[in-house]
Amino acid sequence: MALFLTKDLDDPAHSRLGVWQITESEEELRNQTSIPTDELEEISYIKSESLRKQKLAVRALLDAMFEDKVYLSHHDNGKPYIENCVTNISITHTDKYVAIILNDNEDVGIDIESLDRDFSAVEKKALSEDEIDDLEDDEKRNEQLAIYWCAKEAIFKMMGQYQVDFAEQIEIDRFRPKNDGELEATFVDKDGFEEELNLEYLTFDRHVLVWVIGG
Repeated sequence: MALFLTKDLDDPAHSRLGVWQITESEEELRNQTSIPTDELEEISYIKSESLRKQKLAVRALLDAMFEDKVYLSHHDNGKPYIENCVTNISITHTDKYVAIILNDNEDVGIDIESLDRDFSAVEKKALSEDEIDDLEDDEKRNEQLAIYWCAKEAIFKMMGQYQVDFAEQIEIDRFRPKNDGELEATFVDKDGFEEELNLEYLTFDRHVLVWVIGG
């Protein structure tokens, strides 16, 4: 069992965060999870072994975070939900880790990325002119771009809207990358309504994890 982290977050909405480190083989993950048959059948059609393991690790983490068996499904926009439990959920995964955030009352979003990736494309793909001006010109630049990307992905997941322009609709206030910290952001919907958001992030084992809670 490779449960890396579970914690109750210090926020008014009482969110819970869980992280699983994928150290097991695919067979070991299958044997130790109480995965529903239909979910297991879906996973069996996935060609990538790494992605199959990630999906199985999500189930292992769900088992660790819930006392009773839960049934995971997805809305048409891809946003996950639990069929037999009234709680909001967001899920993210890489080759080495999966993470989940839960909240009974507020929408949530979470994203994780490996810092071994090159995030240089994020600058043109997802950042506003102001955000580009705020980029550091040192060894922290790739990490800063990864945090920008994870923050915008987490907000996108929480909002559950189609065709969001990351550069135009999601603005992250200036920050300097640290081991952990807070971020302030603004989301502008297509009608021009602005929502102020607070995010948190954590870096560990060459990964960055960012989460956001609505409200």
